[in-house]
Amino acid sequence: MGLETNRIPFYKMHGGGNDFVLVDHRRPLIPEDEQPRFARRVCARQVGVGADGLILLEPGIKADFSWRFYNADGSEPEMCGNGGRCAARLAVMLGIASPRLSFETLAGIIKAEVKDRNVRLELTGIEDFRLYQEIPINGKTLTGHFLRVGVPHVVVPVQDLEQVPVTFWGKIVRFHPMFQPGGTNVNFINFQGPQTLEVRTYERGVEDETLACGTGAVAAALIAARMGYAVSPVSVNTRGGDVLTVYFKLQGETFQEVSLEGEALVVCQGELWVDELK
Repeated sequence: MGLETNRIPFYKMHGGGNDFVLVDHRRPLIPEDEQPRFARRVCARQVGVGADGLILLEPGIKADFSWRFYNADGSEPEMCGNGGRCAARLAVMLGIASPRLSFETLAGIIKAEVKDRNVRLELTGIEDFRLYQEIPINGKTLTGHFLRVGVPHVVVPVQDLEQVPVTFWGKIVRFHPMFQPGGTNVNFINFQGPQTLEVRTYERGVEDETLACGTGAVAAALIAARMGYAVSPVSVNTRGGDVLTVYFKLQGETFQEVSLEGEALVVCQGELWVDELK
């Protein structure tokens, strides 16, 4: 790999168990054309650090900083809620930004507020609602609800989350012709009260169930609200056991002031031995 150094400092962080490798990339270390491959190597669970995604913090033009976000498979989505919360906290820790900050993403400029471990992130790109989609899979039909929270999501309400084959069904829906060419994330949710729900998510780009998905938590809460089952704020119980809180204002069929809040935690920091990554 044509990298600028064979040792790259990194931080391992997670939000709700959704884990990421973060690199202070204000001084370029990884050539842009090598970043997808680098992400695949670093995120590999057995032979890399292991993560759901790679985040590179870079200089901003219209905000405090910008980022490049890569899924574990090397793809580059428009946005990641939990990754955004981790990036915001690290930016404050490194003195890149003040606790009230903004950063540039493919989904636009995202604002955040950091209070110690807790990060509240404003979400943009809430659009393209398509409710009550009948999705045929393996001789049966799932009823799902589509929307974009910067990235595409399908939300499928179910009675018993423990009985749902999340990876099997999730993969089918993720690649279903109804949601091509880009595919979609898939969230199975259970309503537990007007301000509480539980979610399990199959993430596009990770291609598996993850312990949490920030934009998935937001998608679940907004669909619940549109269906009349939830009001703000909504506590979303994740597979990892953490609780993410979703805030919003619903006016008619339009959502405003949508934000996601929860802890963003540092696991460790160290150096990547680039020449030994396989």
